[in-house]
Amino acid sequence: MSDMITADLVDLDLSADTKEAAARALAERMVALGRVTDLDGFLADVAAREAQMPTGLDGGIGIPHCRSEHVTEPTLAFGRSAAGIDFGAADGPADLIFLIAAPAGADDAHLTILSSLARQLMNAEFTDALRSAGDAAAAAALIRGDETPAEASAAAGPEDSAADSKAASSESAAATPSAEEPDERPFRIVAVTSCPTGIAHTYMAAESLENAGREAGVEVVVETQGSAGFTRLDPAVIAAADAVIFAHDVPVREKERFAGKPTVDVGVKAGINRPGQLITEVRGKAERGEVTAGAAPGTPVERAGESGEGYGTKLRKWLMSGVSYMVPFVAAGGLLIALGFAIGGYKIKSAPSVMDHFVWTQTDSWAALMFQIGAVAFGFLVPVLAGYIAYGMADRPGLVPGFVGGMIASTINAGFLGGLVAGLLAGGVVMAIQKINIPAVLRGIMPVVVIPLISSAIVGFLMFVVVGKPIASAQKGMTDWLNGLSGSNAILLGMLLGLMMCFDLGGPVNKVAYTFATAGIAVSNPSDSAMKIMAAVMAAGMVPPLAMALATTVRGKLFTVTERENGKAAWVLGASFISEGAIPFAAADPLRVIPSSMVGGAITGALSMAFGATLRAPHGGIFVVPLIGNAFLYLIAIAVGVCVTTTLVVFLKGMRKPAPGAVSPGTADDTSTSTAQAKQPVAA
Repeated sequence: MSDMITADLVDLDLSADTKEAAARALAERMVALGRVTDLDGFLADVAAREAQMPTGLDGGIGIPHCRSEHVTEPTLAFGRSAAGIDFGAADGPADLIFLIAAPAGADDAHLTILSSLARQLMNAEFTDALRSAGDAAAAAALIRGDETPAEASAAAGPEDSAADSKAASSESAAATPSAEEPDERPFRIVAVTSCPTGIAHTYMAAESLENAGREAGVEVVVETQGSAGFTRLDPAVIAAADAVIFAHDVPVREKERFAGKPTVDVGVKAGINRPGQLITEVRGKAERGEVTAGAAPGTPVERAGESGEGYGTKLRKWLMSGVSYMVPFVAAGGLLIALGFAIGGYKIKSAPSVMDHFVWTQTDSWAALMFQIGAVAFGFLVPVLAGYIAYGMADRPGLVPGFVGGMIASTINAGFLGGLVAGLLAGGVVMAIQKINIPAVLRGIMPVVVIPLISSAIVGFLMFVVVGKPIASAQKGMTDWLNGLSGSNAILLGMLLGLMMCFDLGGPVNKVAYTFATAGIAVSNPSDSAMKIMAAVMAAGMVPPLAMALATTVRGKLFTVTERENGKAAWVLGASFISEGAIPFAAADPLRVIPSSMVGGAITGALSMAFGATLRAPHGGIFVVPLIGNAFLYLIAIAVGVCVTTTLVVFLKGMRKPAPGAVSPGTADDTSTSTAQAKQPVAA
């Protein structure tokens, strides 16, 4: 931290009487040293951060801070106020004020140092030493870590030193457990802390919770989700925890990891100011057996690779990031286009712009409006796909080159293949730039000027000159192949897509099949083959949840009470083309449910293609039946697949051997049967 704070950045006689004046006084010192380029612009960023949440903390501390493009390098200024300044803390004004300035593109090493300081502020010895520091150089040395609080106290005078020693002895005695206490497993808590800036409050809350845990004899392990990213807690640590504390002001990332445990969910300042109360509260919930509802189980692939991820796992997550952000554009745009066709007929695609001709009382005008809005929404598909693939790889710096590359892919007719390549190129280029050691003076402009400029230029060059034309040719070849499908080839393709849709029920393989189908209709004039593929994919995706709903209805005693309740919801989910409605059943009994679903889905996909059913909408389930070509035969295909899957699931579950002492279905009441089944082992 030697370059972050110097004596010139310390004011031990801060005379400001408001938090705005205090921030200005300390910021002027940063400007004088060239650490801040625009005083007013920087102070505006500080004020914006302050507006999100007051930065005053109990114990007389104020920590105004922000990330700003006007900061050239991470900098810390310290002021000590005799009168105290109101920073919004509950216990009164602050006398120790730390102004933390981080560049918008600060690197992880600097942010880690700043987070270390934030943890230090929870140390009473550290803050006491700052209050007694005699000169600016000593205060700066203490903050940098060049001098320990004990050394600073000794320099301040023997009386202070003795008092500190006495206090430390008392604390040590209080913290030492009695020899008579039983040696038993401590109560275990995992916690997550985060704040909008991710520099100070995140780490102060973590330190506060850890200290309170030690005082209470509780084992607390904290995951800090700060600006420098976060390291996931070991799944084994989470599994062994008795309770969870969330102290956050931004969404907890991957929150589903902590589901099913007693949980206290509060703002980050509560984690700083009253950690003992939070620990007591969550222990009370654990004693009462109060737990959070579990999230819907993911597929085996989705649950894998959280630590030590291989390249294949990372690539899958990057691609799924792009697809997940693209799907809403597909659904909205596709449904609007389909409604336009349903109301105005296929001639509506040739209608003039509604800006030039729109009659409120004419249905054709409304049809044209829907079609043209949908067409605009579809125009975003490839840029959004590419942009968010790059975002998944390189975070926000990847968005600009990703969107630029995706737009180029659309311009040169490289389609979805071009979007995939553009997103991967953009993310890779940004990641490479971020590894370059940049001079401190340029760090502030890296995320807003340098990275977008250089990465967009490189990605644009590669897409226009190097890879664009081959990808466009490959896209055209795939389109021509689809248009030429007929007879047995089309049926086999429908079968394959049906298998993929039912393999992981909303997971990566399912999304690949769905993306393949939507890519074909994401144009203003899709081919007949593309619409047949879309119909087959949606039909197959509806089979698993509808089949589970039917199975729980006709043979309820083969399922637990919870599964029968899930079966009621599965009727609606399946009818709406939400394959994830079958996930609870697949998670509980994958070796029976998934193969049965795949067989039914494959049959439905093949029949849909054989019947020549077409679909212009990318989503909607039974609610878009009026937009389906050969709708009656299409519904027959779905019904056949549902019946096949239901029959297989019931047959396979009925073959399970009951555990010793279990009651056979049909010989006891429903509750006892369910209890007996709950004791049965799951067959391999």
